[in-house]
Amino acid sequence: MPAPQASSDGATARVPGRASEETRSNGLRDGGLVATPGATGAAASTLRRSILLHLRQAGPTSPDALAGALGASRTGVLQQLHALEAASLVCHTTERHGVGRPRHLYDVTPDAQGLFPADYDGLAAGLLAAISEVGGPDLIEDVFAARRRQIGHRIRQSLASRLPAGADLVDRVRELAVLQDEAGYLADWYVGEDGAVRLRENNCAIYHVARGTSAACDAELQLFRELLGEDVIRESHIASGDRCCTYRIGSARD
Repeated sequence: MPAPQASSDGATARVPGRASEETRSNGLRDGGLVATPGATGAAASTLRRSILLHLRQAGPTSPDALAGALGASRTGVLQQLHALEAASLVCHTTERHGVGRPRHLYDVTPDAQGLFPADYDGLAAGLLAAISEVGGPDLIEDVFAARRRQIGHRIRQSLASRLPAGADLVDRVRELAVLQDEAGYLADWYVGEDGAVRLRENNCAIYHVARGTSAACDAELQLFRELLGEDVIRESHIASGDRCCTYRIGSARD
């Protein structure tokens, strides 16, 4: 693949982000919520969030009980339950009692867990503090070195499956940018005005960890050097206050 031509301002070869932008409301994320045809978007989204939160807290609940608890119509609740079930975020069981109609009880599924609040940053920070307490800075560096080896193995496997043997530098940078983008770094790549290829990460997916220890970013730089060559230079750094992390790969044109 020929290298892309940069414009006067360093045109970017964008890599589409995999993850959609998410918002939080009432402690619940919108990312996995589905649209319902014929329903007013904002109202439907609010009702879906309320249904999921109620089910998470109260457990299996009937549509009638949901409608009563949320102050919504039974028809509206059923409509949103069907949409959530189609998205595998809720499921229902049938409860039979007496000779009347069976009652459906709805509950959240494991697939809905990602929509609820999480504290992975707090967990990561706590683990780093515990590692430091046990073994000091040397052990933290060993941990990130092991993580670098694990990630490097996965990336090499992915590159081998996507690229032919002996692929040139531009192709390898392009595919690495795709992989980093898929990992949440909002990555892209471009050829600068100086002729050098650059990999840019517009987001730090482990920002709070990176702010807590330089070992995380040192491991990433070393990983990129192992994958692309020893002349990888980090030119900007989110954890140091820059807007993005930019890596220059190869020498600039004289």
